[in-house]
Amino acid sequence: MRLRTLSFLAVVFGLFFAAAKPAGACSICRCGDPTFNALGSNIYSSGQFHLALDWDRFNKTQLTLDGGLPATDHEIENRVTLTLSYSIAERVVLVARVPYSFRKLTMTTADGSDEVTTHGLSDPEIYALFRLWSSTFGPGLGRRTWISAVAGVKTPWGRNDVRQNGERVDEHAQPGTGSTDIFGGLSAIYLFDEKSSLFASAQYRGTGRNSFGYKYGNIAMANLAYERKLTERFDAVLEANFRHSGRDQVDAAGRLDSDTGGNILYVTPRLIVSLGGGMVLRLAAQIPAWKSLYGVQSEKVNFNAGLTFLF
Repeated sequence: MRLRTLSFLAVVFGLFFAAAKPAGACSICRCGDPTFNALGSNIYSSGQFHLALDWDRFNKTQLTLDGGLPATDHEIENRVTLTLSYSIAERVVLVARVPYSFRKLTMTTADGSDEVTTHGLSDPEIYALFRLWSSTFGPGLGRRTWISAVAGVKTPWGRNDVRQNGERVDEHAQPGTGSTDIFGGLSAIYLFDEKSSLFASAQYRGTGRNSFGYKYGNIAMANLAYERKLTERFDAVLEANFRHSGRDQVDAAGRLDSDTGGNILYVTPRLIVSLGGGMVLRLAAQIPAWKSLYGVQSEKVNFNAGLTFLF
């Protein structure tokens, strides 16, 4: 049985990696499935609301130019995101995500360093999940398997013209991207038994160009997560999060930033704690396990903590 389970995991993982298409990057690219993270797998409950509040910390460095001379950008973002979902007839889930970003960008040159801090509304997302197929309802486990499609838009409503001392700050310090992005993908879940399940998803995101000519690269992601109930209160999740990104375009002419984009694979352990009363606590660390990034850049360990409420 164990050999069959491992083989099944390997096949699904391989299929979702094969589905990933060439794509692009943003200043601190997201990786993983935010819907699964914030709302879990049991979201197709007719007439039920899910509310989630998340804190994420992202950390990245990359080579840049300052007046034509090489410099290093070190970017740290703390992001707070409110997620609200509503399920309709166990077939459709409507989701809205509203993030607020706190960013610190430190540019280091041979002459010293300069620090910029910003905060503001980031780019809200509106999307829907559609259950395409599910297994028949059975005793004990209910619907053991389902496959869903997701489609949505990232709005340009976040702040993208933050200025300090009369000048617009660096694009990577802006709380929002200033662009409209369209995304879509597939996700699936399989229940092994009443204590364990497998989740997988693949998504492609096409990015737009903001009013200052900057275009973050398109993004393709593949995710695989195994969840195991440890006790009545504690669940453990182990995820693999893959992202393939292309380079950013820094102006309307399409000039590329050679130190953006590439491939990265994270391993993400997550602990889920039931606090009672429909409240769930989530804690995770997203650890780079393999990376092949373009140019000179490095992505560090990311952290996530969140609360989910069911009502």
